[in-house]
Amino acid sequence: MSTQAKPRHIGINISRLRELRGMKQEALANAIGVSQQTISNLENSETIEEEKLVEIAKALEVSVDAIRNFSEENVINYFNSFNEEVHNSHFGNNNYCTFNPLDKLMEVVEENKNLYERLLQAEKDKIVYLEKLIK
Repeated sequence: MSTQAKPRHIGINISRLRELRGMKQEALANAIGVSQQTISNLENSETIEEEKLVEIAKALEVSVDAIRNFSEENVINYFNSFNEEVHNSHFGNNNYCTFNPLDKLMEVVEENKNLYERLLQAEKDKIVYLEKLIK
């Protein structure tokens, strides 16, 4: 009998984190520039190459280690400790925003702008291709 721990299934971890972020496969695919089918395949893979893992971590706004070490138990413990802190605090709310919400909003606007520009360019490329076919 082997006492060696089975490596974590990275694809499942990505799927769980993506779901916790409220993100669909298509949104993650767009964020890293691949198809939804590629995300589906990655989520079914036990291992993923490091470069792709870094891209996915960035898109999910988590660290690569968070993906590698993700477990349902850790999430439950996190939320339980969070609830205990709220109940034990004097005012019931000791959460402080660690980022500027306007900066986050501007990041989202910029990401949407980039996505729109890519989609627009793809449509322009299609028009050029179709015009060539007609001629």
